[in-house]
Amino acid sequence: MPLENRAVSLAESTRSLDCTLGSARYLDLRRDSEYNANMELQGKVVVVTGASMGIGEAIAKIFAEQGASIVLLSRDAARAEAARTRVGHPERTIALACDVRYVEEIDRVVALTLHHFQRIDVWVNNAGHGLLDSVSQMDMAACHDLFETNFFGAVSAMQAAIRVMQQQGGGTIINISSVAGHIPLPFHAAYSATKFALNAVGKGANVELKNTGINVLTVCPGYVQTAFGQNAVRGKELKQVRPASVRGVTAERVARATLNGYRKQKREVIVPWTMHIPVKLYQLFPGLVEWAMRRMAA
Repeated sequence: MPLENRAVSLAESTRSLDCTLGSARYLDLRRDSEYNANMELQGKVVVVTGASMGIGEAIAKIFAEQGASIVLLSRDAARAEAARTRVGHPERTIALACDVRYVEEIDRVVALTLHHFQRIDVWVNNAGHGLLDSVSQMDMAACHDLFETNFFGAVSAMQAAIRVMQQQGGGTIINISSVAGHIPLPFHAAYSATKFALNAVGKGANVELKNTGINVLTVCPGYVQTAFGQNAVRGKELKQVRPASVRGVTAERVARATLNGYRKQKREVIVPWTMHIPVKLYQLFPGLVEWAMRRMAA
């Protein structure tokens, strides 16, 4: 069935059930099922935001290969459907449009997912973009928009997912953050700020939810070989801070690390493992790391 017809059919069915998009109503759809805490993915339902390319698509693909049903979300429905085709397993994947800046769109896809798959076992917050500019020059409207997507959208999605997972007895939330959430990057400071905030809210929520059967995993990739840099909002001061010798890891490697972190119910994954070194160096010797970044700024 084409995406448009499937989405319309799901929406009409949802309306026919008088499914209000508030939390209390859509959680009733889960009341008759029992949560399976097994960390294997066969039969699990995974929702991935920002799934139309890069890390999000790679996560959708590797989780689908493990037997999960996948809901791919993107602001652009056509791009989400194209990614769904590349992911494969059409019998247990759907693609839907969702702009995480708007809570009503999150509520809509939650209701559609529950109506179609009856549960949400894993929610992956991957939607986001960059802002390349200095603090002194960056456009504040662009900064606000960055936070709406990278941070506030993720928190809204966490709240929606937590309500579902509490009702069904457990689940996993995965926040795709960044090493930039540990080390503030010059000329990417606003982006770093969104990731520092995401790290804090994810880890804080993980403590709050520890006795509920819900785990919150924070994934912090270093440099990744995606189109993320090309898609970043570009301001007036376009300087990059990146070692010339570093090529970055693939999105597939990040996806494998995410899968491993999910299975082991970790609180944080840093990928590649070598990025633990600069993170620890910054904690112990921030001046040294900042000196190195000043030298690399081009």
